[in-house]
Amino acid sequence: MVTLTQAAANWLAFALAFGAALVLTLCLCAWLTPRAWWWRPNARALGVLGAGTAAGGTLLLAMFGTPAPGPQLVQSAQEQEAAGVEVPVAGARYRVHDALNLRVAGGIGAARLLVVPAGARVEATGLRDGDWWQVRATVDGKAVEGWASSLWLRRADE
Repeated sequence: MVTLTQAAANWLAFALAFGAALVLTLCLCAWLTPRAWWWRPNARALGVLGAGTAAGGTLLLAMFGTPAPGPQLVQSAQEQEAAGVEVPVAGARYRVHDALNLRVAGGIGAARLLVVPAGARVEATGLRDGDWWQVRATVDGKAVEGWASSLWLRRADE
């Protein structure tokens, strides 16, 4: 779920990236092309501006990225039913399907805290970031909280 402020931040990031790319393209074209080339608008000039803006905006977005929505707390069963997908419910217990990497953040690029063995039980905190859920587990007598891929979790009653 993206809130209005996150949608506005994403829109603003796109507008700034492509606006800056348009200005840079105009400056480069004015500097690198003959003055007579700009006297009369033509398809070639429009193509150069369009391609430069698209390439530059895409490059700026790739370099600086867009604001990503953060973890979300799902609070009600109505939200779960409306979404049509299984989401973690705070306090719900899950069984680990296979050896599970527990990470410091959602995503495979995040550092691994530890490996939870197959068959172990974990408890959802209710936070999620896409398919990544924050869970609590006890491994070797040590309680730990981290992020896990929901693909490796099964409801405890299954």
